[in-house]
Amino acid sequence: QAQLVESGGGSAQAGGSLRLSCPTSRYRDRRMAWFRQAPGKEREGVASISGYTSPGTSTYVDSVKGRFTISKDNAKDTLYLQMNSLKPEDSAIYYCAGRFIGRDDDDYLRPYAYQDWGQGTQVTVSS
Repeated sequence: QAQLVESGGGSAQAGGSLRLSCPTSRYRDRRMAWFRQAPGKEREGVASISGYTSPGTSTYVDSVKGRFTISKDNAKDTLYLQMNSLKPEDSAIYYCAGRFIGRDDDDYLRPYAYQDWGQGTQVTVSS
């Protein structure tokens, strides 16, 4: 049974910061990712990090490059998404995802590449 529970969501002003967290104890050697879904839109991959020791290989969607940072703290069994310089268009429900199996050529920012999902945490950015 997957036990991904996101925390750290909330409200922020444009230009502000939030940090999301997600437990990783079942995914220490597995790739994990953050996705988001705004009302009426498809779920979008935000950032992904490989399952190996930090600094893991990470990828980002273009719209968050330079503003968001994904990281894993294996000592604390926690996945983070540090979100800086927030914009109103970053408002969405953010989901943590874990991957156990897949192909080497999978797109790590697509939902199909992940098997386990959290329930999501709301992020709202006001202008």
